[in-house]
Amino acid sequence: MNPNTELGPALQALIHRAEQALDARLPNAERSPAELHRAMRYAVLGGGKRLRPLLVYAAAHALGRDDASLDASACAVELIHAYSLVHDDLPAMDDDALRRGRPTCHIVFGEAMAILAGDALQALAFELLAAPGAAPDATTGMRMLHALGRACGADGMAGGQALDLAAVGRTLTLPELEHMHACKTGALIRAAVQLGALAAGAEDAVLAALDRYATAVGLAFQVRDDILDVEGESTVIGKTAGKDAAADKPTFPSIIGLDASRARLAGLTATALDAIAPLGPRGELLGELAHYAAQRHR
Repeated sequence: MNPNTELGPALQALIHRAEQALDARLPNAERSPAELHRAMRYAVLGGGKRLRPLLVYAAAHALGRDDASLDASACAVELIHAYSLVHDDLPAMDDDALRRGRPTCHIVFGEAMAILAGDALQALAFELLAAPGAAPDATTGMRMLHALGRACGADGMAGGQALDLAAVGRTLTLPELEHMHACKTGALIRAAVQLGALAAGAEDAVLAALDRYATAVGLAFQVRDDILDVEGESTVIGKTAGKDAAADKPTFPSIIGLDASRARLAGLTATALDAIAPLGPRGELLGELAHYAAQRHR
């Protein structure tokens, strides 16, 4: 199942926009060092949900902003996400051979080239976000760079991955598990919404409401991931099903059970929708993405 078919036409159009923007900004596969560039393009353009670019666009749309400058933020968050997947799949990390229904980057290009591709994608993300025209003004641009940088580091994805590695074989409490995923998965989702909102000139009160939305969506996405790891099939979800259980990694179903996980998912969706309720019809795309994060099949 193509994950994009679970979304409505407006979001599908934005996925197409993101795909074109990514293709245009990634280095040409024939330019030296060609093997590195091919690995970068393989890691990014091989399908995917594009949830993070969609959140950039949807947050900005909710605040009345829609112009080409948003593409830089949309690409930046997706490049960071792609680099994190390349590194997470390495044998030293999660050791996975399948991603998005294809062999992982290190299986195709080797571990050394996969590491370099991830490094280069991270650098390119910040290059794009720092480029002229990526932000409405210099002060906002600095805030956007800070938001993305914080989402990547020890208080975000890198820290979350460290907690994840340390948690293998341990029994975590529910708050510990939620904190781990708030860093590993949720931080970049929050950053995506922040970038879109900042680009649209959101005031602090609106930023706070959108951050509540993004925090709930980020955790809901992970709860759904954990449920799919139990119930999904590898050919459908595009990665190795049952791998978390086999690796003795803590998940929501392993700690609170499937029924309670589903209830937590419903509660998080309600929280996200409540946070954007004041936006009215302008928040429609954000609402659709909240439902998608909680109900997707892959």
